[in-house]
Amino acid sequence: MAQKLTLISHDLCPFVQRAAIVLKEKDVPFERIDIDLENKPDWFLTISPHGKVPLLKVDEQVLFESAPIVEYLDETEAPRLHPEDPVARARHRAWIEFGSAALGDIWALETTGDQAAFDAAVKGLKQKFARIETELSDGPYFAGEKFAVVDAVFAPVFRYFDLIDTITDLGVFDRLPKVEAWRKALAARPSVREAVLPDYSDRLRRFVHKKGGVLAGLDKLAA
Repeated sequence: MAQKLTLISHDLCPFVQRAAIVLKEKDVPFERIDIDLENKPDWFLTISPHGKVPLLKVDEQVLFESAPIVEYLDETEAPRLHPEDPVARARHRAWIEFGSAALGDIWALETTGDQAAFDAAVKGLKQKFARIETELSDGPYFAGEKFAVVDAVFAPVFRYFDLIDTITDLGVFDRLPKVEAWRKALAARPSVREAVLPDYSDRLRRFVHKKGGVLAGLDKLAA
């Protein structure tokens, strides 16, 4: 009997998007429940050890943290997205951690009101994307023609720039043709497009303006 999967999420969380993309790549039926992280329901706090999303309910058992959730899905649902070769698989997992570090810089871009911190985040992203450029294959995805878990991790990273690029040109993809091509290939993937709500960009813009940081000050459009 098939297990019932419920993804407990937040509409803007990039870590949720990882799990949603993997679920959609595997064509696994699941229910998605979005919660307000500023007004967390009691039932959520009861089952979430850190009070964070994503959670994945497998029948009545609860998995937390995006990395083990994605690993569980890749172990239990076909097709496998991780490489079969152990060394390649370990390297992909390391690059997944690299993607998480990039999200830290993006969080600073979205929220900080300190110009020096903003500039440091831009510099950090430029360095990270330049390093990734040297690692990428000829595409269209991270390691070639096969979409992998590492692609599901970087798709939400790049999605932020769909909005950021309408506000200001930070130059983080300058002279990085492989990264740019990878970004475009991921954006065109149905699983990536469907991992967020249709008005995601508007929601993200409202979030940026609510934070009132440097990025919001650069935005000429009303939130």
